Amino acid sequence: MPKKFFLNIFVLIGLAFLLGSCGVSKSLKDLPNISQYEVDVAKRQQLTDSTYVLENNFLTKNQQGLYELYVSGNPYELGLKTGSLTQELFQEQERVFIEKIDELVPKKGKQKLLRKFLAWFNRKMYKNVDEQYKAEIYGISHYASKDYDRIAAPYPRVMYFHGAHDIGHALQDLALVGCSSFAAWGDHTEDGKLLIARNFDFYAGDDFAKNKIIAFVAPDEGHKFMSVTWGGMIGVVSGMNDQGLTVTINAGKSKFPLVAKTPISLVTREILQYASTIEEAIAIAKKREVFVSESIFVGSAKDKKAAVIEVSPHNFGVYEVENGNQLVCSNHFQSAAYANDKKNQKHILESHSEYRYERMEELLNEEPKVTPEIAIDILRNKNGLEDQRIGYGNEKALNQMLAHHGIVFQPEDLMVWVSSNPYQLGEFVAYDLNEVFKNANQNQQARPISSANKNIAADPFLSTLAYRHYERYRELNSQVTAALVAEEKIEPSILTEFIAVNPDFWEVHFLVGQYYYENGLFEEALKSFETAKTKEVTTVPDTEAINKYIKKSKRKLK
Repeated sequence: MPKKFFLNIFVLIGLAFLLGSCGVSKSLKDLPNISQYEVDVAKRQQLTDSTYVLENNFLTKNQQGLYELYVSGNPYELGLKTGSLTQELFQEQERVFIEKIDELVPKKGKQKLLRKFLAWFNRKMYKNVDEQYKAEIYGISHYASKDYDRIAAPYPRVMYFHGAHDIGHALQDLALVGCSSFAAWGDHTEDGKLLIARNFDFYAGDDFAKNKIIAFVAPDEGHKFMSVTWGGMIGVVSGMNDQGLTVTINAGKSKFPLVAKTPISLVTREILQYASTIEEAIAIAKKREVFVSESIFVGSAKDKKAAVIEVSPHNFGVYEVENGNQLVCSNHFQSAAYANDKKNQKHILESHSEYRYERMEELLNEEPKVTPEIAIDILRNKNGLEDQRIGYGNEKALNQMLAHHGIVFQPEDLMVWVSSNPYQLGEFVAYDLNEVFKNANQNQQARPISSANKNIAADPFLSTLAYRHYERYRELNSQVTAALVAEEKIEPSILTEFIAVNPDFWEVHFLVGQYYYENGLFEEALKSFETAKTKEVTTVPDTEAINKYIKKSKRKLK
């Protein structure tokens, strides 16, 4: 992973936990009113090392390593049951965040300063979260780790956890999530039915993506739904309800906000729970104030099509195709509402969003009749435009080799396929929501609830030498990056192997060039930077950084 990418995401997401006393007191006064809910939650029973039951609710781990969660009840019950069943997973997610922050921001003074800023920034978030989701979050917070109460009380800590994506996005407007989504229907699919696919390219370290939860939720009010999530998270980044409505999110280019409002994952949760058509989804999105720019990709079995709802703090747009049966979305806005938005225009010009958009169109045009298998092949594609080899891990690829998950929806049949580790390369596990919600409530033994006969096989790439080389590249990337940060020497053989295992990736040559430059080997550095420039460089700022080093190296050689 690029060092700046890996570092910043952990700092910014983790900082959401470091809230400080000045931000906690107001949230504690705003504890949700749970007296309206009748709650009698029994103690969970453990059946195996990874299977728990709580009345008719359960958590179990399937053979692909995905956790399957089923919970039902009122908002407070949902939180209590989810927290009870997933408490080990929840506490592990907290540990991953906090330990990484301690590692990356070791100085207490900086932690204190940033805590104060975030406490101020988050001061009004609680006013923008619906009462039912406050109650659910409060329920989960009973199972938060006691080890981190020194940082903040459980309820506000979990509350701000849900704004982690937004906070990282807002503070530095980082392209932390380079997601790619597409939909096809009508004469563009084999059976004419709506098909939606997306990669959630949110990378917060391998440990963060290790324990994925496929949550099936049956709330007392609203629609039953599924989503791909993780411990402690009730918001939705990818999901489908029992009406065949789907939601996924793609980050856009944002202006810097002055205050946190509704976390985008809670907006999409509300859409999934209460909307059954695109029009209903638009109405919900319109009534919520967000604090970052985001594309909400919505598919609807009832409408038999997809649309993109584009939200930001000061603008709102909807993008639909007028005369086609295909919709593509990366990380820039497409609606008329953003046609003159300068930040969006700059983002299209300088980022990798437009490149991935064109690559999706290219691959879809090669497959005029899309099936779930073909959609997954597209999500796993590692090459650039015209099948150019652009290096493994390049963010211009649809498969950036870092995805938290890939997912495919077939809304009209209530079918969904979710990837298993690693990345989106593992087996895609099939779930039939008709069967899940019909049978789950009687599933006292917590058997896996996937439709195994409809699973889609793992990527053959996993058994290749190229994949082993990529994993070795990641190890060496960490070594080279650590040596640069610590200003330490490394063996020349390490640099040679680093290039050999991922030779088409511009950043490999750039990092080697940086190492040579910092160690006074300016001729070798210049060669490396010039080689990097011949590759498919990810963004305009990356190209500018290469050019800057080329000039500096030439000056040193004079």
